[in-house]
Amino acid sequence: MKKSTVTEIRERFDNEVERFSNLETGQVATIDATLSLELLTSAAKVIKPDATTLLDLGCGAGNYSLKMLSKVPNLDCTLVDLSQNMLDKAYQRVSEVTSGKIEIIQGDIREIDLLTNHFDIILAGAVLHHLREGSDWEFVFQKLFNSLKFGGCLMISDLIFQENLAVNELVWERYGDYLTQVGGKEYQQKVFDYIEKEDTPRSMTFQLDLMKKVGFSSTEILHKNSCFGAFGGIK
Repeated sequence: MKKSTVTEIRERFDNEVERFSNLETGQVATIDATLSLELLTSAAKVIKPDATTLLDLGCGAGNYSLKMLSKVPNLDCTLVDLSQNMLDKAYQRVSEVTSGKIEIIQGDIREIDLLTNHFDIILAGAVLHHLREGSDWEFVFQKLFNSLKFGGCLMISDLIFQENLAVNELVWERYGDYLTQVGGKEYQQKVFDYIEKEDTPRSMTFQLDLMKKVGFSSTEILHKNSCFGAFGGIK
């Protein structure tokens, strides 16, 4: 199947702002969404308790920034997303809870400019699986590493594949069961269809190895359930 273009992905998310605006449930299609949200932001706080700058990559409606600000208040926040509608919602929500500066950037992470050695914390929630080729992944991980201050962290929560095909089939079968329990067979098929069309997830191992390759001094696995994981790296 031909994968979605960046424009097609942006247009879909333009129409789904409210679905991404619930801090209590997170994204229902994501197993353990609220747990991963809590773990990533808690880990970021203990890694960088004196943080002043946050990059929320693929910020959606701002859930990750809001959760981070509940732990480390008044951060300067840079919100990045393909969708201007998502950015408008995120800005509205985040501006209500921080006295720090807020910058919004609409665009593809591969193309936007980021300051070097600037961010204490980068949060990437359900966004990197949109990357395609291995060269894209390495370019983006290097770019994010370069934009972190020394001691800063990149924390990721995302959809992932397994490296063994048989294990991958087992894990995705379990995910299918979860989706069916949430919304029935029709919902399961809807989610699987847009994953096939839009997403190119990689394994957690691939991403952890890539972090080490581009320069991260250490990596941490916080959580894994079925085809979702929460993990990160420290510069």
